[in-house]
Amino acid sequence: MDLSKLCVHTITTKPWPLEKALEEYSKKGIGGISIWENAIEELGAVQSGELIHSYPIDVVSYVRGGFFAHASKSKRDHAINHNKKLIEEAAAIGAPLLVLVCGADPEQSLEVSRMQIQEGIEQILFFAQQHNVQLGIEPLHPMYAASRSAINTVKQANAMAEEFDDNYLGVVVDVYHIWWEPELEKQIARCGANNNLLAYHICDWKMPMTDILNDRGLMGEGSINLQEIRAYISDAGFDGFHEVEIFSNKYWAMDQHIFLDNIIKAYQKHS
Repeated sequence: MDLSKLCVHTITTKPWPLEKALEEYSKKGIGGISIWENAIEELGAVQSGELIHSYPIDVVSYVRGGFFAHASKSKRDHAINHNKKLIEEAAAIGAPLLVLVCGADPEQSLEVSRMQIQEGIEQILFFAQQHNVQLGIEPLHPMYAASRSAINTVKQANAMAEEFDDNYLGVVVDVYHIWWEPELEKQIARCGANNNLLAYHICDWKMPMTDILNDRGLMGEGSINLQEIRAYISDAGFDGFHEVEIFSNKYWAMDQHIFLDNIIKAYQKHS
């Protein structure tokens, strides 16, 4: 099967350094790569960008910005400065999109956190425009609402993106976080109708789960109806990459060549 629309996040094959990931993904004919911040630490953004562009693979996104919500003003200010740095790095590696995990703080209400998220995006949006980098709001599962993101549904992400009505801001749909939503088809259609559907991440929801962060499943070994969600995405007009983003202590511990082969098989069969 054609793998030109398959993208793998560097965090998925976390044990591999950037150059190894680029080499192995390209060798398999995988069309895209999403770069995590830790993957460019050794070389820096400029040299990493040069390395990436020496391989026949598209940079799909840079991951991850956000974390705007804090009870402390100094931490909110630090988040703004860090996001501007990430935007500069995204531009340097040729990534068209910075994914935003928007943040939350258990010391304050979700409403306050959402207000701070909106204010944070306001403060970096023009900077993103100047660097030709889009920003993607990624809603996270409600189990992360207290500490990682106060944006927990596609509906909430849609509302925030529509509030700005800007081509440089949209929504990232990750099946791990949104597969349970009762209005999912409607909200994905809404997202597409407003040209706000910027990225699509895939994996699976395993049962039992040993760790809410680092026990994601390969496509097809869990509860998510990936083919149904893929149909929603397609009907909404999305024709971009299908990005495999798997955090897994189990899979990080195995031979990454075998794991990559399993990713490709799971993508072909279940996605």
